[in-house]
Amino acid sequence: MNIIIAGDGKVGSMLTRQLSSEGHDVTVIDSNAEVLQQSVERYDVISVQGNCASMSVLQQAGVKDADLLIAATNADEVNLLCCTTAHALNPKLHTIARIRNPEYTEQIYRMRNIFGLSMVINPENQAAVEIERLLKYPGFLRRDTFAKGRTEIVELRVDAGSKLCNVRLMDLRSIVKCQVLVCAVLRGGQASAPKGDFILREGDRIFVTALSENLTTLLKNLGILTRRVRNVTLCGGGRISYYLAKRLKKSGITAQIIDSDYKRCVELSELLPDTTIIHGNIRQQDLLEEEGLTQTDALVTLTGLDELNMIVSLYAVSRGIPQVITKLAHSGNRRVIDGMTLGSVVSPRELVCSNIVRYVRAMENQTGAAISVHTIADGQAEALEFLVDEHTRYCGKPLKEIKLKPNILLVSISHGAATEIPNGDSVFQKGDTVVVVDTNNREVMKQLNDIFM
Repeated sequence: MNIIIAGDGKVGSMLTRQLSSEGHDVTVIDSNAEVLQQSVERYDVISVQGNCASMSVLQQAGVKDADLLIAATNADEVNLLCCTTAHALNPKLHTIARIRNPEYTEQIYRMRNIFGLSMVINPENQAAVEIERLLKYPGFLRRDTFAKGRTEIVELRVDAGSKLCNVRLMDLRSIVKCQVLVCAVLRGGQASAPKGDFILREGDRIFVTALSENLTTLLKNLGILTRRVRNVTLCGGGRISYYLAKRLKKSGITAQIIDSDYKRCVELSELLPDTTIIHGNIRQQDLLEEEGLTQTDALVTLTGLDELNMIVSLYAVSRGIPQVITKLAHSGNRRVIDGMTLGSVVSPRELVCSNIVRYVRAMENQTGAAISVHTIADGQAEALEFLVDEHTRYCGKPLKEIKLKPNILLVSISHGAATEIPNGDSVFQKGDTVVVVDTNNREVMKQLNDIFM
């Protein structure tokens, strides 16, 4: 497909890398010539320097022949104007706008048709949604949902003393006492699709497929704390904290926000009258202790500095906080922290890119395209959900008789309202949905038939 990315910042650059690697014809627009040159040198893309909201610049970028435009500049207003102008020049064009200002968010969703928007992305709000999901199941480092909420892939760390340490995967069910399937393991920074004789070791990060109804059982039998989160401390008063505090209030969870900017504290106290706002520097351990750090059920670090988030999270873990969640802006930092105990890690940029890539793949191949796509294992694997249709091979054939490509696992089959973690005797039929995990990382799976030999 022909894709235009307006804005070559951190999000734009991440999208450029991903979409160009999947074989799309990508044109990048930005006013900074130096930044554009770096993208041209790194990726197989075309660059256009200028204002992305300008008709002449959009025409130069080939908007009349484009299939999709993604407006990802740092200015919401520019993104809206860019999409509106582009849609006027090409009414068939799909447009995606990144909108971050809370004042715009609600009205934009209601006014999508006016602005010619196919999709609106709010990174901070998406991050808040993801963090709230993690708070509901303390113990999981990450949760990805499939099959209309009936199947999940959750991330766990094998710590010293864990019931999972030195356990063969074929013996796992006897410990957790429910249907599960380990679909990927991260060891030493490398992802793999393990077999039944694989032995889990301390430090492994594992990705487990389970039915949503079994998540509590899974945590309980692993001896992981599952008490309900009642109060949360949010470090940093940015947009994510704002969205998250609003969501937590609706869920009956008490939140307090700590921020060093007095003006922002005053602003938040007006926007969130039912939330405790504390003016202070989270770098000071005394402040954290004074504000009841050891009594909080969960701590979420949401400052604009990855390094500060990591330091505070490490301190919180050392103080025995039951659940710690760390926001990282730069995905490259994940490898740095692989050996650290930081609890769950959330990256707003990765969430945005994942959602946009999912939309692109659905556009590219309407028939047989993945219903949902989630990146797992630090970007080294993908979990994809497909609908089984009349073109799908091997319908009605037991899985043990089907040869899948290397490093691909079929981890879930949904037949109507019933969902199962499959075994060798399981079959899929037309109308079912299946979830597959691909650790191949060399070939893009666009259709379900792509998983078969």
